[in-house]
Formats: sequence, structure tokens, C-alpha cells
Amino acid sequence: MADIQLITPASWDQYELIDSGDFQKLERFGEYVLARPEPQAIWNKSLTDTEWERQAHAVFRRDRQSPERGDWQTSPDMRDPWYVSFKQAGLNLKFKLALTNFKHVGLFPEQADNWAYIYRKIKAIASNVPQPRVLNLFAYTGGASLAARQAGADVTHVDAVKPVISWARENMDHSELDNIRWVVEDAVKFVRREVRRGNRYNGMILDPPAYGRGPDGEKWVLEEQLNDLLKSCADLLDRDDFFFIINLYSLGFSSLILENLIGQTFGKVPNPEWGELYMDDASHKRLPLGVFYRFASV
Repeated sequence: MADIQLITPASWDQYELIDSGDFQKLERFGEYVLARPEPQAIWNKSLTDTEWERQAHAVFRRDRQSPERGDWQTSPDMRDPWYVSFKQAGLNLKFKLALTNFKHVGLFPEQADNWAYIYRKIKAIASNVPQPRVLNLFAYTGGASLAARQAGADVTHVDAVKPVISWARENMDHSELDNIRWVVEDAVKFVRREVRRGNRYNGMILDPPAYGRGPDGEKWVLEEQLNDLLKSCADLLDRDDFFFIINLYSLGFSSLILENLIGQTFGKVPNPEWGELYMDDASHKRLPLGVFYRFASV
């Protein structure tokens, strides 16, 4: 099993996992430090509560009536939104960050290693395919789409939430990129239609949530629908020049589940890598942030 160490704070000066524990994490995004819930940080904090309070510019407080929603308490000098850059591995990207009532800020920094992987694979595939076609499903605010576009790919970005698509488009503009195809649609419906049309993609990226709703109320339940979705994705992936990435952040899902699903769906794949995504905090505690599987023809 490939256990991938992500790009560390030392090589990405715009992000740092400062501490984790007591079901929370303390992170620095650019000039601001945030404290927010993290269900997998079941150990104790390394820093004191006083130190967390001293450092944090914004603290997320859950709504007692909702397990998902909440509000941010911010310091008077904090701007919202704000911006961070990612300049590594040939990439030069800029992201808008904002405080949402679902605790997210529009960026998942643990995906940085996948952005670098996408960039490398597209550059390698381009020796055979002048402009590789890439499909990003459940694409959120578009970090992977931006990486693919900057590498020269023809990118289709699919997400069911229109405001998220607008956010991704802003990130494209801030990164001085263009010509990403934006699709507001249920991912399952889109993939099935592309299969019927006989389309193919050189790269596919999936980052599905545990639960979700499409723009017309379509229900998504990861463990019930992932198997069928992967089968459709196998029909879309180019047979000669390709890469494939799937990430899951769902408690209880292991990388072994992905290994079994990929093996059944795609058969023996070239250059497989799979394992846990994690980030080290400053006290060297490893915070798990999901599982992944990826493979490529090059």
C-alpha cells in the first residue's frame, strides 16, 4: 500500500496545520489562523486552550440544532474573503477563501499532492495527446480543475451546487486561467449521458461526499452508489493514455475498500498508488484526512 506524505508546510508557506486534538484542528491559511471541528482528531491537543484562543482569528461554533451548520466568531481585523496562493511543482494557483456556515473555507490543502500528480500526468500524456481531456466530478471549488487546466488539459468541471461553481470560476480568474467547461448537474446523470454519447477522457478525478443532493433533488449516498458510478467511469476512461484519481473523506471507509472497487471495476491497473491522506501538525501528530486511490498509464 502506498502511504503518501503530502506536501508539507515547509514547502507550502501559505498553509500550516498548527495543532490538532479534542475533535478540533488549528490551521493557518495565509495570514489567518482558524480553529474548526475535526471528527478524527480524537487525541488531546498539544497546545493549551489559551494558546489556541491567542492564535485563532476565527473559531467555528456548531449550531446546537444542527450537526453540520454553525457560525464563526472572528477577530475584528479579519477580512472575509481572503486569498492564498499555491506555487509548487510547476503550478501557480490562487484561491479565494471564505468562512461558510458548514465550517469549510473553500480549500482542502491535503489535496495538494494530488494537484501535483495531476499536473505531472497531464504533461506526460501530452506527448501522445496534444490536449488531454479531463473530467472532474464533485469538483467543488476547483483545485484539481485548476491544476489540470494549468497543465494544458481540456477540463470539464461538474458540481451540483451552482454557488460552488461560481466560486470555482473566481478561482480560475484569480489564477489567470480560462476555458474550463462548467457543468451544474448531478454527477451520476452527467456520467451516464457521457457514456451514451461515447465520449472518452484521458483523466478522471472524483471526490464524492458521503451524502449529497443534485440540483433537482437527486439523492447521493456514497456506499449505495459509488460502485455503479465507478463502472460508468470505466467506460469513459481512455484505453491508452489516462490517469484516474478518487478521494473519499467518509468515516469508516478504508483504502482497502477502494482497492477492491478499483480491482473489480478496472481490473489490473498500471502504476497504482493508494493509502491515507494525512497532514502532520507541528507536534508530529498525523491527522488522517481521507483515503485515495490513483493510477496512470504513464
